[in-house]
Amino acid sequence: MQPLFVLVHSPSVGPSTWHPVAEWLTAAGHRVRVPSLLDVGTGEPPFWPRAVAAVQDVLRGIPADQPLALVAHSNAGLFLPSIRAGLANPVTASVFVDAALPARTGPTPVAPPELLDFLRPLAVNGTLPRWTDWWDEADIAPMFSEPTMRRQVTDEQPRLPLAYYEQHVPVPDGWDDHPCSYLLFGPPYEDLAADAGERGWRVAHLAGAHLHQTVDPAGTARHLIELTGCEG
Repeated sequence: MQPLFVLVHSPSVGPSTWHPVAEWLTAAGHRVRVPSLLDVGTGEPPFWPRAVAAVQDVLRGIPADQPLALVAHSNAGLFLPSIRAGLANPVTASVFVDAALPARTGPTPVAPPELLDFLRPLAVNGTLPRWTDWWDEADIAPMFSEPTMRRQVTDEQPRLPLAYYEQHVPVPDGWDDHPCSYLLFGPPYEDLAADAGERGWRVAHLAGAHLHQTVDPAGTARHLIELTGCEG
């Protein structure tokens, strides 16, 4: 049985960052779900259980014997071990796409100290601006190939609490009991891709900016199919 793809977006953006890839995979005959993590930053910490619950919710009605291929972009990579541990379905593959990696042991900080130092002055009453408002236009513009997608991604972004980035996410033992891989788009994720290779994971490279899945959904989908062994 072919796995169902679960495409998990970073909580810093929204599910539209995966919709073009989901459409391409569906047209190619694959089953896909794209959970929304837009409510992850609401309420009180810890925030990571809401990411697990969002994936569980989008899989309601899926038979328990349906295998899954988990795909996490960017910051969502930190939640993937907890998501995997919270699912009853078998997970046959996990792919980290230009993503942060969970610690090899122990809980993982969502943001390293240098990022927190950058974020704290941006927060107003404990709430941060939208992710695309953190950076200069020269940094953001190259991530988008056309204005419609940029508007869609920009408009749906949440304003996350600073506390979201101050949390630590658990790494359950045995979460990586299946093949894992890494799809690198480009800087500054080269070191993370190298770390994935050192863990014995497969690593592929599709050159682009951080939201390249919105620019080249077909190329991204082809890599996901190959990395998860779903070619046949």
